[in-house]
Formats: sequence, C-alpha cells, structure tokens
Amino acid sequence: MNNEKERRRWQDPEAILDKIGLHAGLTFLDIGCGDGFFAISAARLVGERGKGLAIDANHAAIDRLDKKAATEGLSNIAFRVGEAEDTILCETCADIVFFGIVLHDFRDPLRVLKNAKVMLRPSGRLVDLDWRKEPMEMGPPLEIRFSEQEAVRLIKSAGFEVESVKESGQYHYLIIGRP
Repeated sequence: MNNEKERRRWQDPEAILDKIGLHAGLTFLDIGCGDGFFAISAARLVGERGKGLAIDANHAAIDRLDKKAATEGLSNIAFRVGEAEDTILCETCADIVFFGIVLHDFRDPLRVLKNAKVMLRPSGRLVDLDWRKEPMEMGPPLEIRFSEQEAVRLIKSAGFEVESVKESGQYHYLIIGRP
C-alpha cells in the first residue's frame, strides 16, 4: 500500500511494538485497527504461539486486513467488524490492548477504555499511541485530539493506573497503563 509506505517514513510500527514489550506468545488486541498498520506487525511479532485480535467499524478496512494477513500467511490473527463502544472481544485474555492513533475518533472513548479493561489480563498493559495536540501539517483536526493530560485523565477515569507517558517520534505520545 502506498499509504503504508508513506506512513512508515514517520512511524515505525515494529519499533513502537518492541518499545511496549510485545513479544512472542502474547495476545495483542488492536482496537480501531483500520487497515492493520500495527495489527499485521503485531501478528508477526507474537508468532505462532501468540494471538492477535483486531476490530474496526469499517468493514472495507477489515476486508483489506484479512486479505493482507492471508497473503502473508498469518493465521494467528482474527478480525471483527464492530464498534469498540459495543464490543468486548474476550474477557481477561489480552496481554496488550492497543489504540494506535485512534482514541480521539471514538464517539465514547471512556466506554471503549472500560471495555479494554474487561479484555485485559490483570498483568496486562493498555497502550494509547496518539497525536500530540499541537498544530502540525498532518493528522486529524486539532480540536478533536486529546492532549497527554486529557488522555491520562480518561485512562484513569476508566480504572487504569498510568505507568508512563512518553514522546513517540515527532508527532505522537505513548501512554502505558495497567488495570
């Protein structure tokens, strides 16, 4: 995909997934996965002993992701079309629930985060990678972005303890929380 190639110039999914501690054998949930920019890389990293689950409300995006996974021979990833506000993929099954530059897009982000808490194992990690709330040439409109402080407040309101807030490249921040 041309779009993916362009995005890789400013965002390295493998490096980000490595930074959050994703490794072989883990279960990774990608909420609001889109075309699978992170989901495909995660499926490769968790390997045959691991599992990936990906959800998005966009049926066409899930179809593209399914085809891409099949082309790469990735059988350790499952896909679901649905809205994250209304979907719990599993209970206490995930090592990492990941939001890749998408939390600001949900109609009810607090509900989505509460659903994430249901899906996480007690030892699991919630990861929110999102756009900084500052003017820049790319990304969503500034008025819909969450600042780091707003995102931390939301995550804590959903019942998580925030472990870290860090920069992630020149456009994003990365928040890691625990149930």
